[in-house]
Amino acid sequence: MDPNQQTAGAQQPRPPTRTSDSSPILTVFLPFVAIAVMVLIPSSSSSFKNSFSILHQVPEGHVGVYWRGGALLKTITEPGFHLKMPFITQYEPVQVVLQTDMVTNIPCGTKGGVMINFEKIEVVNRLHKEYVYETLLNYGVHYDKTWIYDKIHHEINQFCSSHGLQQVYIDVFDQIDEKMKDALQVDCTRYAPGIEIISVRVTKPTIPDSIRRNFEQMEEERTKVLIAIEKQKVAEKEAETKKKMAISEAEKNANVSLILMEQKLLEKDGSRRQQEIENQMYLAREKSLADADFYRVTKEAEANRLKLTPEFLELKFIEAIASNTKIFFGDKVPNMIFDQRLLGNFFKNVSRKAIEEAIAEA
Repeated sequence: MDPNQQTAGAQQPRPPTRTSDSSPILTVFLPFVAIAVMVLIPSSSSSFKNSFSILHQVPEGHVGVYWRGGALLKTITEPGFHLKMPFITQYEPVQVVLQTDMVTNIPCGTKGGVMINFEKIEVVNRLHKEYVYETLLNYGVHYDKTWIYDKIHHEINQFCSSHGLQQVYIDVFDQIDEKMKDALQVDCTRYAPGIEIISVRVTKPTIPDSIRRNFEQMEEERTKVLIAIEKQKVAEKEAETKKKMAISEAEKNANVSLILMEQKLLEKDGSRRQQEIENQMYLAREKSLADADFYRVTKEAEANRLKLTPEFLELKFIEAIASNTKIFFGDKVPNMIFDQRLLGNFFKNVSRKAIEEAIAEA
């Protein structure tokens, strides 16, 4: 080869190497992608997410609790977004509002040795926010397993072992709710004061079929007895109602009779008073007539007494003689008629009282 050509070839510059246009973009976005991958870990692996995530969310009704190197931290966060150190700090949400724990399949033996099974018991409880750290420090995140699930099993078995099947299934079944609530709350108040038991709902336990049929027959017989008792009560009520109606009718008739009798008595009393008034009027009228007649007679007597004068008597004597149809003949007739001296002697010899009696008889 020609040396000049070699020199020319050596001095000829190489074409520049082309770098990719996307390398600056990848360089800028690579850290953001790494952070996004660490934040947005799939939720299917919650423990992995809680360990390696930086940004986490505390849901409403919960508080955030944190562990560092296995040690529980006193840091308690409110609902919302928060940051933590990945790989070092672990996070768990703890519910602090009302929650219902459902305890299922609780076998127990009664006092008589019969095995029964409570299929479901619901416990409504709440963990107070100010006791979250203390409760989790002593009993862990699953504190409700110790003080609710396991405690319910224990209390139910204690209750069954001290009561017979009749009592557990029928007689005192309505008291189990309150007894379980009180038993749970007593121990929680003593050992885990942050846990509040709101209520307990116990379902009817499952008993062997043969015993259940006996109870059903007993219930049927009891129902028949109750029906008979209710029928008897209804019959008694009907009889009592009829009796009250009869008494009411009799009282009504008696009241009507009494009213009619009082009315008749009032009529009789009115008639009697009317008769008394008429009698009084008659007596007053007769008395008035008698008084008037007495007054008339008295006045006539007084008038006659005033008339008893010699002149009037002489007049009457003359009128009597004049009206006499007999004629007397004799020598002394004129003397008898006209002799005033004899007439005066006659009046002297006759008393005034006799003359008044004679006049009154006339």
